[in-house]
Amino acid sequence: MNGTQQKRVKLLSAVIGASAVVAMGALGVIFGDVSSAAPEQVAGPVPPQATEQTVTTTTPPPVPETSAATPSVTATTPSGFMPVTKP
Repeated sequence: MNGTQQKRVKLLSAVIGASAVVAMGALGVIFGDVSSAAPEQVAGPVPPQATEQTVTTTTPPPVPETSAATPSVTATTPSGFMPVTKP
């Protein structure tokens, strides 16, 4: 490449780069979620006094109410399937 062609390639590269920056900025403005009319977000939990709710604590039972869970529904294997052996 001679000097004139190198200058053209550099100029073309600069134009493409500048166009990309302008396009990114325009898309950022268009799709950005910035609005001066939007209310400010509250950070952190709301104290119970502000919602007029009370907190009630209870003591858990010393033992679980059920010692073992049993299924309320049983199923059978359809014909054509391998039978299930129960332990």
